[in-house]
Amino acid sequence: MGYCVCSGALVQCGFGSSAGQFTALPGRVTVAGQPLASIMASAAFVNIPPFGLCNSPANPAVAAATAAAGGVLTPMPCTPVTAAPWVPGAPRVLVDGFPALTSESTLMCCWGGIITVAAPGGQTVTV
Repeated sequence: MGYCVCSGALVQCGFGSSAGQFTALPGRVTVAGQPLASIMASAAFVNIPPFGLCNSPANPAVAAATAAAGGVLTPMPCTPVTAAPWVPGAPRVLVDGFPALTSESTLMCCWGGIITVAAPGGQTVTV
């Protein structure tokens, strides 16, 4: 059970220093005037915002800054890299032919972070 995610939702990465505002592109399905997202809304800098500073040692910028600081973890600006859709979605609620994104969905960043939905945004619809 979860809530469908609309544009304006707050999302957070486990390695990020702050939450960011999710953006669902305009489509045919809306809830209270806000675009509803599918699991395919996973493009970095389009749907997924940067999350402040990244603390992941797998991020090349963080690794380089940490090495330059003599091994002291040095956070660097977040540059999310997402290569796959959110999982799981709501299989009974389709948005443009794909399962709807829910508040229980997660998205992996290539730097090892797990992106979660902190607040679904807009008016919530239970799925």
